Amino acid sequence: QLNATYRGKDKPTNVLSFPAALDAQMLEQTQLELLGDIVICASVIAAEAREQGKSLSDHFAHMVVHGMLHLYGYDHETRAAADEMESIEREILDRFGVNDPYQEI
Repeated sequence: QLNATYRGKDKPTNVLSFPAALDAQMLEQTQLELLGDIVICASVIAAEAREQGKSLSDHFAHMVVHGMLHLYGYDHETRAAADEMESIEREILDRFGVNDPYQEI
């Protein structure tokens, strides 16, 4: 439902990122760097992990990293942008011992 409402795509998705819309005054009132919200659909993640032969924890970690990078302004709308984002995802996930999520199985 969120994917249909906010992206106009009437199908389930694995992760959605919603950047915070805070004005300067609101940002000054918080001690946190508030980037926004990430919504992860656990049932989609579980199905994808099974289909792709990945562990649930690795795939979930990938979606958290993926969603966070969207909050930082990265996207995958072009091949160059996708290459950059995927490279950063691989680097971050490697630090946590998570295999390359884009590696063909």
